[in-house]
Amino acid sequence: MDTVVTLLFGRNKLFREGLKSLLKGSQFDVVGEADDVGLIDLDPDVVPGLILIDLSSNPSHIVDDLNHLGSILPDSPVVILNDNLCSNTLASCLAAGASGYLMKDISLDALLISLQLVVLGEKVFPTHLAALLVNGVANAVPANIPADNTYGLSEREMQILQCLVQGDSNKLIANRLSITEATVKVHMKSLLRKINVSNRTQAAIWALNNGLLPGGPAASNETDTPRSR
Repeated sequence: MDTVVTLLFGRNKLFREGLKSLLKGSQFDVVGEADDVGLIDLDPDVVPGLILIDLSSNPSHIVDDLNHLGSILPDSPVVILNDNLCSNTLASCLAAGASGYLMKDISLDALLISLQLVVLGEKVFPTHLAALLVNGVANAVPANIPADNTYGLSEREMQILQCLVQGDSNKLIANRLSITEATVKVHMKSLLRKINVSNRTQAAIWALNNGLLPGGPAASNETDTPRSR
């Protein structure tokens, strides 16, 4: 198990001490910590493999902090830890370069797995995000998709977006919509370009922030004709 040099930021010293204690003995070795990202005194020869930020202690400056870290440590993935789930904040963090956004009530096992995925180049965020928004728990007010569809999305593309919010794979999307996986990929490429995002995770967050929730009016089962093979 390779050791991952880890930095920890947050104004709550008690939280930092608790997290360090939880990570002790794991592959994540906390070698530096500070109240603020601008206060860290790091050996220039050390390149962190992971950066953890306690968002609840300094939420108003998180985008600036992420931009700063991206400029000085561009190869170090950043994971945000927060008490509350806000889709707008989550989207802002991802857009500013964060590789993960996790709730503090996560189990230790789930946290370690999530951090391992981030180190491997994946993006992680709460799997229950869609359910929270559908139930009105998340503290965000999604806007409605314009009736005239000013984003230029087709009905099929909006259906696929709703599937992405539910975490569906391309195969499951194809089965739901009675189309082939190849057709899903074509629509996926088109909708990513139209909403100006680079991957399906960002597309799902965009959909949530714009009120495109699972089971909405765009979820009717339209079938492409002829069916692509």
